[in-house]
Order: sequence, then C-alpha cells, then structure tokens
Amino acid sequence: MTAHRIGYARVSTRDQNLDLQLDALKKAGCDKIYEDAISGTTSQRPGLDQALDTLRDGDTLVVWKLDRLGRSVKDLLEFAGGLNNRGVGFVSFTDAIDTTTVAGRFFFNVMASLAQMERELMVERTQAGLRAAREQGRVGGRKRIMTEAKIRSARKLLNQGTPPREVANSLGVSVPTLYRWVPAAGTAVASKQ
Repeated sequence: MTAHRIGYARVSTRDQNLDLQLDALKKAGCDKIYEDAISGTTSQRPGLDQALDTLRDGDTLVVWKLDRLGRSVKDLLEFAGGLNNRGVGFVSFTDAIDTTTVAGRFFFNVMASLAQMERELMVERTQAGLRAAREQGRVGGRKRIMTEAKIRSARKLLNQGTPPREVANSLGVSVPTLYRWVPAAGTAVASKQ
C-alpha cells in the first residue's frame, strides 16, 4: 500500500486567497488537497473532515501552518495526537513540524508534555486559591439572590393572596426564582398568577 500526502488549506473568509497555501502543498507533493473558507473558531469544517476521512495508516496530513487547524495549543496537540494514534504523520511547513521523523516526534512529545504540565499547574493554582479562600472564610459562587428576609416577605405576601408575579417583581427576582426559594406547597396561594 502506497503512503499518501494529503494537504489541507484554510482561509477565514471567502475574500481571502488560498493560492499561497495551495502552491506550497502542491510543491510538497500532496496527492490530494482539501480546503475550507471558514473561520478557525468554527468546529464544522467540511474540507478538514474529508481530509481526515481520506487518511489511512502510513499517510501524512500536510498543512501550510498550524493555525490552519486550530487556535489553542491544547486543541492542536490533541488533534496531532489523534493522527499519531491512527498511524498518520503530520507536517506543518512554516512551523517546521514533521512527525514522520524521529526529531519531529520528539519535538511533538516535548510540546505535548509542556501542555500537560501547564494544565496540571493551572489545576494546582486553582485548588490552592480555593483552599486559601476557604481558610479565610470566603466561599465560592455568587451571592444568594434570595435572602432570609426576602423569603419571609415572599411567604407573607403570597399567604396574603398577592399574585406570585407581583411578589417576584417587588423582590426584584423572576417567578421561577421565587418558586425555587419559596415552594408553592408552602403557601396558601399555590398558583395564583
């Protein structure tokens, strides 16, 4: 079975030109080139999906630049790791990445390790910050919108026959919030709107 080089090119809008990328991919010997004229922030890229469907074990996906595939290092590493798991190589011209070589795989693994370390450090810092806040008596989350005084007022007004919508408006909350904090079963007027 012959290994193929499959190219992928993307521009963010139809007004932009793919020629530079297409020329580079042709010079790299790509057998087939798929393209998209769509923002990198969108997850639906039909050209990329077709390219991925075409790739087989031993093939190589070739792009002009890493940012043609995604915006974040984490997403790019996961993407390239998925290719590697399928036995598919990955080449990015301008970023000098080539996972079909020993040095390229080493570089990729170093990048993946650094990204993993960054994620773990972020988790550690977040947990340390939350722990410090708890020790100082601060609890996370937003402030309760319904204080005990508001709950008492709501119950009193509802028991006097005030419609729930009026009670909610007078307390500055929505009707669903009112019902969440003051269940209808606990009032004399259960569903008077």
